[in-house]
Amino acid sequence: MDKICQSNLTEKKLLECSSNKVSLETELSETLYNTMKDFVLSNPTWDQYKLINSALASFLIQNGCTDNSVSEIYLNQLFTPSKSF
Repeated sequence: MDKICQSNLTEKKLLECSSNKVSLETELSETLYNTMKDFVLSNPTWDQYKLINSALASFLIQNGCTDNSVSEIYLNQLFTPSKSF
């Protein structure tokens, strides 16, 4: 019974972490912006937010990040690919 309660608490923490949002403003090169825009327009299951989250998570994991929340975003992106590819 203890394991069930602990599992539910862990799932609740993961949901809370993944629901936190932060607004980010940055400058992009025109080439990156146009490529991102073209990709999003040609892949209806993606938007600019999903693309940026996926790119950042991939970059962080590939460069040694071990944060479980980042790993979760990265793995979700790997195992739930866009159907339009």
